[in-house]
Amino acid sequence: MTLKKVRSVRSGAIFTLPYLVGLEHGYFAEEGIDLELVAPGSYDAVLKPIEEHELVSSFGGISKPFESGDVSLYRACEWGQIRRSHDSTRGGQIIAKRASVASQAIFVRPDSDVKHPQGLAGKTVGVNFHHGSHYLAIQSLEGFLEQDEIKVVHAGGPAERFRKLRDGEVDAVALMEPWTTAAEKLGYVLVTEAFYVGSEIASADVDPETFAAVDRAVRRAVKKINEDIRPYLRHFVAEVPEDLVKLEPEDFRLGRLRYVDPEPYPEAEFERTYRWMVKWGLIAPESTFTSIVDNRVVTV
Repeated sequence: MTLKKVRSVRSGAIFTLPYLVGLEHGYFAEEGIDLELVAPGSYDAVLKPIEEHELVSSFGGISKPFESGDVSLYRACEWGQIRRSHDSTRGGQIIAKRASVASQAIFVRPDSDVKHPQGLAGKTVGVNFHHGSHYLAIQSLEGFLEQDEIKVVHAGGPAERFRKLRDGEVDAVALMEPWTTAAEKLGYVLVTEAFYVGSEIASADVDPETFAAVDRAVRRAVKKINEDIRPYLRHFVAEVPEDLVKLEPEDFRLGRLRYVDPEPYPEAEFERTYRWMVKWGLIAPESTFTSIVDNRVVTV
């Protein structure tokens, strides 16, 4: 059997675990897919936190390989994928919800006087603009603070954000796993946390038949993960340098690690999210559901 080549970004384990598990157990090959996980683009170093999101590309950091054409499939947060589909010059579109239901949590240093979300009024919250940390930090805080009191700043990828918090360059940061576990192990204070959906963006060469095969393999991997995720926690442990903190599999709260079968991205969900992004000036009010979304996943 000739396998169909599909290249995707190897983003963090929290988002990529079904692909890692599917490769480990041969699910993609059995579905006729030669899946290659490509090393992500490096995060651009942030010498000083950036306050304006317009100064940062939606295709920066680990999403660079998609827009450059090095990969044809990339998973990330719902909001960021809407923005990337809007910005893409190669015709990238959202084709399905992703399998990972991740969380972002806002932490402060152990010596901080902030103990609840209202305490972050006017304080800098380090995020990665146009990624889940950016959007969810705003959504987590807008129920507690006025819009002009929310001060999200671009502070780079999760490792860089963590270091900037440690070194006092920002007052708080938004983190996902395994960095939430790292922060808790070091005694950092959790201020607020929320779960969010994400989606897959693909180029036109990932036709419905090809994605259907990828989807079947992902679903098999999700089932395997949900049977027992513990054998795969090594992927999370490996992402945090030991010079920051040495993680062990038993450090993780398993309820934070949620995986579901991919689904189509409904128009009503798109419209709600798109209106919110327009309200916050995070995207221009000119796109439509059909220009952003081309559902290629089949419900079973």
